[in-house]
Amino acid sequence: MRSGIATNIATISGIRTYAEIPDNPALPAAVVGLTTVDYNRSFQRGLTEYTFTVTVILGRLAETRAQQNMDAYISNGERSIKTAIESDKTLGGYAFDTRVTEMTDITSTTIGDITYLAADFAVTVFAS
Repeated sequence: MRSGIATNIATISGIRTYAEIPDNPALPAAVVGLTTVDYNRSFQRGLTEYTFTVTVILGRLAETRAQQNMDAYISNGERSIKTAIESDKTLGGYAFDTRVTEMTDITSTTIGDITYLAADFAVTVFAS
């Protein structure tokens, strides 16, 4: 499912996607991480709810351009993270439904000695 989310995000021109957390991502990047798994969403474990966090990492924190670029990823436009992830809600046939439920935080993240602008998107996936 992580790979399916990364594949959907890769439809956005210019962003690199990582289905696993990389040591040193090339930017701009979207990193998919698994946050929680709820196994008991239906009788006899017929439905499992997975929550992923997609962290979008852009340019240096103080750059105005990085903030403007982040706005484009948050919006409903052509670089929308939400639209890209939900473009194939089955994630290549591995899920029943996929939803981006919220953008939870715009913050700074440090990689090496450099502080970058980052935003977290909460993604809920229902699968068997």
